[in-house]
Amino acid sequence: MDAAAKAADLRHMKRLATGLLLIATVVFLVFRWWEVNGGPVIVGYVRAMAEAGMVGALADWFAVTALFRHPLGLPIPHTAIIPTKKDVIGNSLGDFVGENFLAENVVRDKLATVQASARVGDWLRQEANADRITAELANVAKGVVTVLRDEDVQEVLEQVLVRKLVERPIGPPLGTVLEGVLADGAHHRLVDLFCDRAYDWVTANHDMVLRVVHDRAPSWSPRFVDDLVADRVFLEIQTFAWSVKTDPEHPMRKAVDRFLEEFAADLQHDDDTMARAERVKQQIIAHPNVQKFIGQAWGTVKGIILDAAADPSSALRLRIRDGLLSFGSRLATDEELRAKLDGWLADAAGYVVRHYRREITTLITDTVERWDAEETSRKVELQVGRDLQFIRINGTVVGSLAGLVIYAVGQLLTLSA
Repeated sequence: MDAAAKAADLRHMKRLATGLLLIATVVFLVFRWWEVNGGPVIVGYVRAMAEAGMVGALADWFAVTALFRHPLGLPIPHTAIIPTKKDVIGNSLGDFVGENFLAENVVRDKLATVQASARVGDWLRQEANADRITAELANVAKGVVTVLRDEDVQEVLEQVLVRKLVERPIGPPLGTVLEGVLADGAHHRLVDLFCDRAYDWVTANHDMVLRVVHDRAPSWSPRFVDDLVADRVFLEIQTFAWSVKTDPEHPMRKAVDRFLEEFAADLQHDDDTMARAERVKQQIIAHPNVQKFIGQAWGTVKGIILDAAADPSSALRLRIRDGLLSFGSRLATDEELRAKLDGWLADAAGYVVRHYRREITTLITDTVERWDAEETSRKVELQVGRDLQFIRINGTVVGSLAGLVIYAVGQLLTLSA
């Protein structure tokens, strides 16, 4: 129910309660006149009933009105309780919530009965919900990427990533990586590729070998001799390249392994090698093409993110969706995982209420303190005033019945005397 409807309902209940008071008043005046002018005995009973109803209605009207304002505008002590005691009520409400709703044992017990992880798992493993979460995450990603200024992101990249790369020596970590690659033998494929390409190049450049031999041969050497020498040189080079290509244990391959192992060690321990690696790193970073790549990196990443977020069939969104479905299914079926997550949630909630309960309750007290006193009174009356009008109605009815009983008992005592 909105505020306008509540206000209309409150006015209706006020008119009803006031109407009963007016009815009791009219009945009292009429029957009192009748009683004074020799009316029958029953008139006294009705008059007493109406009189007590008036008293009950007025007393309860005063009690209800005193909560929100001064009755009839008179500054009677202990009236207008809510406007004058607003801050005290706010502090008491905050303390009540903190002690009874934000107690650590209460929060833990509630979380234990809720079984949050099981509910999340059941909800998340449904494809429609996973699609919804994925779409929302995509919207958030698009919003964040769109809001970020390219200049700010670029500055962060240059100041944080590039500066860290410049400040940190590259030799030792590069040597460690190379050492791990050599230990795993992962470099053998690269060596194989190099050997294959070297053999193919030698085979395809027979004419180049002939030309080199002819250029270097003495002028007095016969041409056919140069051709024989060139063919022999080419055959030897081709045979050597074939041997290196086909023999995994070839000495040339072993020499490459030893060179790489020594180079990896020098990158980590040899000062001269590490210094040379630093100079190479600086030259690479300072190269115009590298600087251009760094400058365009955020634009490229931004475009990838926006394209992936906008396309429901993109690999990124499909992977996120599948990950959510998988996680939801595991949550729904893995009791140990649920117990662990529920335990973490309970510990986190317990820590929050244990250390920040006062800060949470100040949300209530500070909000109430900022309210205007009269506005606070109107807000509270709008919420509970309708029910309070029943107090006035009940006061009229109960007062009337009580007056009738009291008058009847008095009459019986008078007759018995």
